[in-house]
This record gives sequence, C-alpha cells and structure tokens, in this order.
Amino acid sequence: MTKLVIQIPCLNEAATLPATLRDLPKEIPGIDVIEVLIIDDGSNDGTSDVAKAHGVHHIVRFRANKGLAAAFAAGIDTSLKLGADYIVNTDADNQYSGQDVSTLLLPLIRSEADVVIGDRNVRTLQHMPRLKRWLQLVGSWVVRQVSNTRVPDTTSGFRAYTREAALRLTIVSDFSYTLESIIQAGKQRMAIAHVPVATNKITRQSRLFGSVFSYIRQSAATVVRIYAMYEPLKIFTTTGLISFSVGLLISLRFLYYYFNGEGQGHLQSLILSAVLMIVGFQVLLIGLMADVISASRKLTEEVLYRMRSLELRSTFADAGSTEATDKTNDGDP
Repeated sequence: MTKLVIQIPCLNEAATLPATLRDLPKEIPGIDVIEVLIIDDGSNDGTSDVAKAHGVHHIVRFRANKGLAAAFAAGIDTSLKLGADYIVNTDADNQYSGQDVSTLLLPLIRSEADVVIGDRNVRTLQHMPRLKRWLQLVGSWVVRQVSNTRVPDTTSGFRAYTREAALRLTIVSDFSYTLESIIQAGKQRMAIAHVPVATNKITRQSRLFGSVFSYIRQSAATVVRIYAMYEPLKIFTTTGLISFSVGLLISLRFLYYYFNGEGQGHLQSLILSAVLMIVGFQVLLIGLMADVISASRKLTEEVLYRMRSLELRSTFADAGSTEATDKTNDGDP
C-alpha cells in the first residue's frame, strides 16, 4: 500500500486551519492511504484542539515555540516513522490550493523526481507587495546559482518528497527550511522538479519575519552558511586570493616607489600589504581545513541516512511482528 502523509507546521492557526484541512484531497490516483500530520509549534490558541476536532490523524505538539525549521524537521521525522512513501508539506494559512497536492505528487509517482517544489509564479502574485516580490525573485536566482538547480520559487513551502529524499534531509537552520533544503538537495544531486500551483486569497500576513530587512539578513546568512558547508574551498579560496592579491599589488606599488627613491614615504603601504597577504594566506589555510570538515560532513550525512533507514526497517519489522502475534492470539481458543 502506498502511503502519503501531508504535514502542516502550525503556530496559532486555529482560525485558518479548518479551511486548510477542508481543502486537502481525500483521494489521489496512485495513493492508497492519505494521512494528515499537524506539528503544533507551541501554539496558545488551541490549534491542536481544532486539529483533533477536524479529524487530523496525527499531532506533534511542542511545549514552546521552536521555529518553522524545527517544526518542519520534526514533521519529516514523524512522517517517516509513520511509514510514509511520500510526504507533502503545506502551510496552515490556506495559502496553497489543496487540490494541487496531486499535481505535486505526479512527478514522484512517475519516478521522475525525488523532490517537487510548487511554483506560485511570484511575478503574478498581486497580494504580495512589489518589494517582497522583487526580493523573492532575486533570492530565488541566488539560490539557483548556489544550488545548481532550476527551482523558480525557492521560498515556496508547498513541496513533496519521496521517502528516500526525506531520509537524506538534515536541517540545521533555526530560521527556515525552504532555502537550506533546496541547496542541500542540489548538492546531493537529487532530481528536483517544479510544477505550477495555484494560491488562495491571503488570510493573514507572514509571521516568519518581522521586517523585510530581517528577512533579507536571515535568508542571506542561511544561504552563505549552507553553501559554505558544501563548498568551503570555493568561498575561502576566493576570499583568501582577493586579500592576498590586493596585498601583493600594494607591495608592488611600494617596490616601484622604493626603486625610484621614494620608498620612505610609503611605509604604511608596506605594512598594509604585509597584513593583507598574511590574512589571505591564513584564509587559504582555513579553506583547506574547512574542506576537510565538509568531507566529514558528507560522511556524517551518509551515516545518518543509513541509521535512519535501519531505524525505519527495525520499526516496521517490529510492527509486523506485533501484528502477526496479535493475529495468532486472536485465533487461540
């Protein structure tokens, strides 16, 4: 039996959650079982109670708010333990059309992709402020360059994963999972597809960030951090060579003046040159060390993947043994 788990991270979504749940499909071709998982990220408005009242199958509740990235990661982990073959993540504010869940899943069911991202076509979103639209487009372009992917809407939270792709996800960011997971999937050379999806009327403003400046700062920090994890040598080599080259040019300028009898008045340039060249050389050495650490990270991710796979097999095997025992006991006189 093919199982789909639709996970929905929530923070004080008691008002919007019912509409989101009603919009989700009850049947999808190629899927035998559909279950809904709510990750309540420390809500204080009774979100979990609303979820229960609307027949949600599974609820994970944090006692305190941990952030969207932690809620997403907890949902992925729980979905895997529930035996999901496919996992769809959507938002609780009913931003995305639930009928497009089947559209997201189609490339996965056809074995054409490991990850599918819903493309909202940000350029046409009239409810999104122009500045935010522009930032979304620029940010998506940057992520595409960094991750070597072609995803047009990298901040979309409407996405689907195969079990194999979900097992390989390792979220370390405290801000958001959207950018990090795409960069990670791209660096792991997963097959990433994107499909056009519809959006509903806006029900509330985003709670992920307090201001545009805060969003830019945290998103940029996330991109740089994750890229540095996978391509540290490129970052540190570029930075080190720039520093060393500037220092070298300044030293050549000093030598020019020195051989023309004017070196005494340019001692500051010689000191600056030495500092820049030393710093550049040190950054190059740091890059070599970071590259070794990056290789260790890749090995760690592979170990985590294998551990998770073994854990799931063990869980399913235990469940199968328990079911067989129960059936045997039912047949005893």
